[in-house]
Amino acid sequence: MTWENLTADADALRERLGFKQWTVLGHSFGGNVALEYALRYPQSLSRLILMNTGGDQWWVSQNAPELLAKRGYNAGTVQAARRFYNGQIAPGEFLRTSLRLSGAYNYRNSPIEIIQGILSGHMPKMRPEALIFGYCQLLKGWTVMDRLGEIRAPTLILAGRYDFLFPTEHQLALAAGIPNACLEIIECAGHNPHMEQPAVVQKLIRSFLSEVKPVSS
Repeated sequence: MTWENLTADADALRERLGFKQWTVLGHSFGGNVALEYALRYPQSLSRLILMNTGGDQWWVSQNAPELLAKRGYNAGTVQAARRFYNGQIAPGEFLRTSLRLSGAYNYRNSPIEIIQGILSGHMPKMRPEALIFGYCQLLKGWTVMDRLGEIRAPTLILAGRYDFLFPTEHQLALAAGIPNACLEIIECAGHNPHMEQPAVVQKLIRSFLSEVKPVSS
């Protein structure tokens, strides 16, 4: 699990599918990978879409727990977030901690909808060991903020207004750092606007793909 492997796998898929260039969309950690991909394989990228992601892990490991505290979450949940997003939990704690934090991801904190999502199979299936390694090794101290200016592909940045992992102030910094970037903040949405406001997200992406000319190699 390295940036080299993750981005090389993505580019091998592009080549296998027969595309000279393609548009890449990354959400959350997928957006971290998409940023690394844009920097490592600029010749393969025609357009870039970043959704609720960031270029500096500080926002997740340090700022997110503090933001939860400011939003009124109790000390136990704040401490759980601090341990979780720094890879300091054991695999056996993963499910319990994930459920404790799950409500913070959405604009509407609905336990019923969360349970329905799990039972329906729409929730992502995660390997605790991979997540723990990612937070305590791969993402520890990670940043590409000083390299955003190297990205030349037209970029659409989408984010829910109430995301606690990558809040609006970081989305503004991303948009300011990437040339030719367009920022769209989605109201009444948290970390997963594609689930909370799917029609809005789809409209924005379709408009971007139809109206913004891709960069050519």
